[in-house]
Amino acid sequence: MKERISILLGMVAVMALSNAVVPVLPFFADESPGIQGAIFSAYFFGAFLTVFPAGTLSDRIGKIPLIRAGLIMTIISGLLIYFVPVALPVVIFRFIEGIGAGMFVVCAMSWVNEQEDHKKLAGYIIAALNLGLLSGLVFAGALDPYFGATGGVAVFTVLTVIPLLIHLYAREDVTESTAPPADIMAILADYKWLYLSALILVGATGVVTALYPEFTDEAPLMLSFQIGIMNFSTIVSSVIAPKLDLKPVPVIRAGSVMMGFLVIAGYFVPEVSLIAIFSVFSMIGLIAGFIMVGQMEFLAETGYRQGTVIGLLTVSSYAGMTFLPFFAGIIAEYSYLVSFVIVGLLAFMMSLLIGRCRCTLTVK
Repeated sequence: MKERISILLGMVAVMALSNAVVPVLPFFADESPGIQGAIFSAYFFGAFLTVFPAGTLSDRIGKIPLIRAGLIMTIISGLLIYFVPVALPVVIFRFIEGIGAGMFVVCAMSWVNEQEDHKKLAGYIIAALNLGLLSGLVFAGALDPYFGATGGVAVFTVLTVIPLLIHLYAREDVTESTAPPADIMAILADYKWLYLSALILVGATGVVTALYPEFTDEAPLMLSFQIGIMNFSTIVSSVIAPKLDLKPVPVIRAGSVMMGFLVIAGYFVPEVSLIAIFSVFSMIGLIAGFIMVGQMEFLAETGYRQGTVIGLLTVSSYAGMTFLPFFAGIIAEYSYLVSFVIVGLLAFMMSLLIGRCRCTLTVK
């Protein structure tokens, strides 16, 4: 039980620290938009480079050493950001933080997927991830007027120490899988459409988040509420999904169709009402939770050690959040409607491809 608490609390803390600089980016970047972008992206770049090799390595040496190493790197990076809040060094510190976060996230998720009650735990770990993201945004902004721009960083750095100590104390409770390691080429050949679905469907949530500030010209506070309701809805659906005991492939197929409709609807709802906007963001978050839990559940039933397969899933998700909003933004320079429609059609396509390849997407 102690190791489960430490992993879930660690996920909240690591994700919260990753978002704690977002509301106060101008402070760290000396009001430079270029530096702001570098500070924001350095974290994701570090995580993107780390998740797959860390997942593969964890299948060989175990998840536990890498979970602890990820928490330690997160704490170190948080301390560096707090004590040296200078633009260019913070870029480096955020890169280090991304490496630690990537190591922790992939090993924590793969460890969860190797437990007997992985369905329930998968919902909890996705909920913890989104709770952390939401907490980082909300509390960092709320603490700024009272404790300065580094207040949120300090709080979540200290919070990360708690799961590390619990995890060190829980060493006698920790178990590792004895399943065979995965062959990377076989995994890619068998489950390529699942990983592509992660890239497109997770990336679609990033597209809506990235395009809406300029598209709607809403105030930053209102945009933060919209993004927050998406994270909150994902928390709710992540906890509910395992209790419904749904089959993962039909869930992903249905979620793909609904995600496609919702992304396209996102273009039209600003003309309807603010309630319609919140409804679309809320539904996108709900569907995302069901999809992500379904993807984890599917991979848990493959019979492999989960480091490599979850590493590929995490890489796909990070790639979606990195590249799909970028390409959608380029298209939006010419037409927002075309951008939203293309992303919606890509989501629809995931349903068709996964449906046609069910013979490939077979649990081993």
